[in-house]
Amino acid sequence: MSETFKKHTLNPDKWIDNYADYLFNYAVTRVNNSDTAKDLVQETFFAGLKSAKNFEGKAAERTWLVAILKRKIIDHYRKINSNKGKAEVRMSFYDDGDKEGNWIEERVPQSWQNEADKMIESTELKSTIEQCIDKLPEKYAIVFRMKTIQEFETEEICKELNITASNLWVIIHRARTQLRKCMEDNWFNN
Repeated sequence: MSETFKKHTLNPDKWIDNYADYLFNYAVTRVNNSDTAKDLVQETFFAGLKSAKNFEGKAAERTWLVAILKRKIIDHYRKINSNKGKAEVRMSFYDDGDKEGNWIEERVPQSWQNEADKMIESTELKSTIEQCIDKLPEKYAIVFRMKTIQEFETEEICKELNITASNLWVIIHRARTQLRKCMEDNWFNN
């Protein structure tokens, strides 16, 4: 009983037209830096060309490219976590993305006076969240972003950061506790 499936093919000549915008939007919501996102998309296309001979056609072309991009994003965070690269990374909670910021949006006031007030409030909240994440120890911030905001799998994070699953959950718990305290002190009690 062999299962049959549609064998997908690669068409690298159409990648930029078909997938550049999608991949860029995917990357920028995870690294919150358009230049870094552009670089990651270029690296994704280059890696796709280099490994095209390994494409088995089991996944759609876009799915395959997104999988490559995910690895590039993980590599980006691994470099930041290393002693060699101490770049600052910020994650926006209110940019496009269906799950970004859900853990805190529940506490945002539900009625807004007008769009201008909403924009100011959103900008201030975003700034406060970013400041609170910046106050976390570096490893806490990286693990928190990867797991909670970017929704990487536990195994991926543990492998890339060389930590155990239980250590990851302890870090996540401590990061959330510190973020909650910071937000209470700097946002909700003001």
